[in-house]
Amino acid sequence: MVDSKHQWKAWIYLAPAIILLLIFTVWPIINTVRMALLEGYSSLGAAGGKTYEFGFGNFVKVIKYKGFIKCLYNTILLCVLTVPISTLLALLIAVALNSIKPLQKVLQTIFFLPYVTNSIAIGMVFTAMFNIVGSFYGTENEIVITAGIINNIIEFFGGKAINWVNYGSTYAANIAVMVIYIVWNALPFKILVLLGGLQSINKQYYDAAKVDGTSRRRIFTRITVPLLSPMLAYVIITGFIGGFKEYSSIVGIFGEGMGPADDAGRLNTIVGFIYDALPNQQHGRASAAALILFAIIFVVTRINMYVSKKKVHY
Repeated sequence: MVDSKHQWKAWIYLAPAIILLLIFTVWPIINTVRMALLEGYSSLGAAGGKTYEFGFGNFVKVIKYKGFIKCLYNTILLCVLTVPISTLLALLIAVALNSIKPLQKVLQTIFFLPYVTNSIAIGMVFTAMFNIVGSFYGTENEIVITAGIINNIIEFFGGKAINWVNYGSTYAANIAVMVIYIVWNALPFKILVLLGGLQSINKQYYDAAKVDGTSRRRIFTRITVPLLSPMLAYVIITGFIGGFKEYSSIVGIFGEGMGPADDAGRLNTIVGFIYDALPNQQHGRASAAALILFAIIFVVTRINMYVSKKKVHY
């Protein structure tokens, strides 16, 4: 503990970080709450001297807005589908990596590469993979479709090419592409956390289980998962937080339209809803939507933490 006579030195060392937090974190939060509570607030109007009444009109407009429910539905659906799948896959991959000694570091690096790659660039690659590249007339004037690698694989095994992301594609196909992309993009961080947790488990538990002749499945369910539960709780909570903020991955695949050309906005999320309001100078509505998103994330996180207290073994 720092001596009370020298605490001023500690405050001097902390001052730069505190100042940056106040400017770039605390003040934006306060300003967001202020704009959300000023009905119809616009920064241009405020700069011109216009005054705004205090109230909850922005929240009412957001909830009544016809596109908000669709954005909320898309956000919740992506969370519910991607978080359990990515967590389960990350757990299985982490267990497999932990049991492989040769090339373990190399494999860890390969699995971690998507985490340090730009999400927009990855989205463009996924678009090319699922895309129907184009069509042309063959030798007998028949229309020949040039498909991406995913449809080529499907056709190789006797299936029929699917319109995943192009004009005329279905909502289910679009969601399937997004789930695959988000799960793949979320795996590296979760694998890293779970692998670190696995390597910290005392090996005596496994040695005792082997002496008793315990099966691998029972070791996994009775030793590995319970001892890894704090890390599992962490990746689930952070997964839901990241899922509710999903936006860039959809832009990477479908562009700013947030959907195929014939149905722009089909896959819009709450974060996309917030961004859509900014170019129209609807800062009050955007701030209200941001606070609603914060409330949803807060409630979901509290529920996860409550469940974790019952299930997590520290």
